[in-house]
Amino acid sequence: MPVIKSAKKQMRQNMKRREQRLPIRNQMKTTYKKALKLLKEGKIAEAEKFLATAYKVIDTAAKKNIIHKNNANRKKSVLARGLNNLSAKKKASDSEPVAKKGK
Repeated sequence: MPVIKSAKKQMRQNMKRREQRLPIRNQMKTTYKKALKLLKEGKIAEAEKFLATAYKVIDTAAKKNIIHKNNANRKKSVLARGLNNLSAKKKASDSEPVAKKGK
């Protein structure tokens, strides 16, 4: 425990800031994990709808300095790449050539 008066004040400030940041951080983590889960399960339509929400939450966390802006960009990039890969796989499987009749 701090002894010096300024150190006590710093500790109070740190605790208050932690209480303010924790709900936003938890919301960001939960949203990010939920988006990854949707992508892993292959639910493209739901993931596309949820992606905007995930971006908003991640950007809010970056704006409030809970995570670094590059970290936020990396998280959004991972989600976008996952969705693009999933969409590409689905298109490839939908457009497989049909066997020709005849010779």
